Amino acid sequence: MAPPISSSVIDSVLVQWGERLFYPGNRIVKMAPQPRLNILLRRQAALIRRRIEATVTRRAPQVMVKVTGGGRGMGAIAAHFRYISKNGQLAFEDERGVVQQDKEALHDLAEQWRLGGSLIEETSPRREAFNLMLSMPRGTNAQIVLMAAREFAQIELKDHFYVMVLHEHQENPHVHLSVRAESMGGRRLNPRKADLHRWRETFAERLRVYGIEAEATHQATRGEGRRYEHLWQRKAREEGRLHNAPEPMKSGEAYQRSRVGALQAWAHIVAALKTSDQPSDRELAERITRFVRESAFAKEHGREREREVPPHSQTRDVERVAARDRPGPEIER
Repeated sequence: MAPPISSSVIDSVLVQWGERLFYPGNRIVKMAPQPRLNILLRRQAALIRRRIEATVTRRAPQVMVKVTGGGRGMGAIAAHFRYISKNGQLAFEDERGVVQQDKEALHDLAEQWRLGGSLIEETSPRREAFNLMLSMPRGTNAQIVLMAAREFAQIELKDHFYVMVLHEHQENPHVHLSVRAESMGGRRLNPRKADLHRWRETFAERLRVYGIEAEATHQATRGEGRRYEHLWQRKAREEGRLHNAPEPMKSGEAYQRSRVGALQAWAHIVAALKTSDQPSDRELAERITRFVRESAFAKEHGREREREVPPHSQTRDVERVAARDRPGPEIER
């Protein structure tokens, strides 16, 4: 067994590789511990440890924030309003916090959207609204899901018209949220992949504020490869019309590259934790190993063995970190 490595070096490895697992694309962390920054480093490492524990040990439920479509014109937008509110039978809430449950009020809301900014024609060549769905697994308190979705919208969709409706009559509580693409200041919403991940992080964080265990890790971090279903597929499955259809899975070079990259990051973290003089760190390394071994990606490729960087590479990596004498850890945003 390798001799114990200092806690600051282990923390640096956790921050460097944990950032890649839990915050990919947001920032790159160069590990180079220095005593004057040990407090910051410990805080960053503690956050990564909490994310690892939630994902690996507690298997915290993953939030879903999905763009399910959008209206190209006021006709499609109004139709979606009627669909999510059951034609006004379910309570709907707008960006002002006004809650209504009335067919006429729903019509008035649609007219407000039509005229509130650039005119939205009955049909339009561009997407004038985005339809989102924020969801949690069965058993989650539906009212807390609604409160978290409300706070999510206040943070991420401020300066936009939006309307939300809670659905709790199906298996999993979820909120349908329709947002006008053009903001009140004239800027247009154009959600990209990075935006969707940030939205998931925000929704999960608001749920945790209310005491709900929730995570927003990437599928690559969890070794998963499931494709999210289209809305029509989900409805058909709920109605029993797709019960024999296989679950759609991802494939291709980008899929392979992201999963292998995640496995490499996990391997570096395991290698560092195994050198710790803390039993809790070494135990966490074992739990990570089991988690990776049981992942869908590992099973798919028949890799029922521990995912590790070769021992000589692990030693060089940790020793290289320990020998560095540059300011750090430096965070590039």
